[in-house]
Amino acid sequence: MGDTPPAPTKVRPRVGRIAISSSLLGAMFLMATSAIGPGFITQTTTFTAELGATFAVAILISILVDIAVQLNIWRVIGVANTRAQDLANKVVPGAGYLLAALIVFGGLIFNVGNLAGTGLGLNAMVGFDTRLGAVLSAVLAVVILAVKRLGVALDRILVVLGVAMIALTVYVAFVSQPPVGEALRQAVLPERFGADVFLATVTIIGGTVGGYITYAGVHRLVEAGQGGRENVRAITQTSVTGIIVTGVMRVVLFLAILGVVAGGADILASANPSAEAFRQAAGEAGVRLFGVILWAAAVSSVIGASYTSISFVTTFHPWLEKRRGLLVTVFIGVSLAILLLSGQAPNTLLILAGALNGVILPVGLGILLWVAARRSGDLLGGYRYPRWLIVIGVAAWALTVYMAIGSLGGIADLWQ
Repeated sequence: MGDTPPAPTKVRPRVGRIAISSSLLGAMFLMATSAIGPGFITQTTTFTAELGATFAVAILISILVDIAVQLNIWRVIGVANTRAQDLANKVVPGAGYLLAALIVFGGLIFNVGNLAGTGLGLNAMVGFDTRLGAVLSAVLAVVILAVKRLGVALDRILVVLGVAMIALTVYVAFVSQPPVGEALRQAVLPERFGADVFLATVTIIGGTVGGYITYAGVHRLVEAGQGGRENVRAITQTSVTGIIVTGVMRVVLFLAILGVVAGGADILASANPSAEAFRQAAGEAGVRLFGVILWAAAVSSVIGASYTSISFVTTFHPWLEKRRGLLVTVFIGVSLAILLLSGQAPNTLLILAGALNGVILPVGLGILLWVAARRSGDLLGGYRYPRWLIVIGVAAWALTVYMAIGSLGGIADLWQ
């Protein structure tokens, strides 16, 4: 649900405890709400319907990996007080351009999925054709980016809608009566752990910290002047809190859908499985409210993905920085064209977006871990990077590489 990051704010003075400024809260909000978008909802729904209670182990693994990934990415960029692409170019010439290219590509796929989500949202809300809904939403997103006051108003509305989404999901989780005990058991003792679980795990990791999402929050901190080693504790606290918020929401949504599926409902037969799950649990009114929330989340995600992805290339040349608005508009237009020409169902695109960004994730993480571990040409201002953090970062990196390779076959099947 992210929007254009606001202007830098002053850092509040520290008085005995960690000072949480509006910039820190804004960074956490940007990251968490970018993650909890249409892809998040659709991915969780689809994999719960396909895997049942076994999906619990994928959620548990993803939360642990997400924490390890975000701790390292935010710590390195925050302490260096430098954007990821510029930092990568300093440690390995050309690596920043590679990282930027991958992030823009991943952001483009994410944006195609986000636009697909706007179509699904309007379809659930008022019955619009999904393609028409995506076109109208893309136009609205461009208008919002051009008129800053509309963007501020939308951001405030989304806070209310976000609370409504959580409340509705908790309600559905309560009335659907999910098998909580079975979910807890399979979180640690899954009945199976094959390629389908690999794909699910990589996809939801990619949908939470893959692509542009994890960088959006920490880049906002750098832009707000809150980087540097003196802010390490606050950066760490903010990064972990953002993951916890998304993790809790993932679990609640999983339980809500699991209760519906365990009751015998075949939601995957529907063109909009998430809406069908809410229909089964809360009736027609639940579908309409779900449509409003999904559409609002998707439109905001289109804005956030477009703005943040383009921010990865504007630092390379003043000409690009001056034309940021035009580049963002073109980015949205290309995303819409791919959606309309791909012939893929919106649900498939939202799953594909997370899966591809899960494959891209190890590249950026690997580069930043190298920055943390290297001895020569210190880029962290003399900061002594914790060894334990490097260890869990390398473990997370190795796991994401292994799981990304294992999921490539599933990604190919999705695109067919």
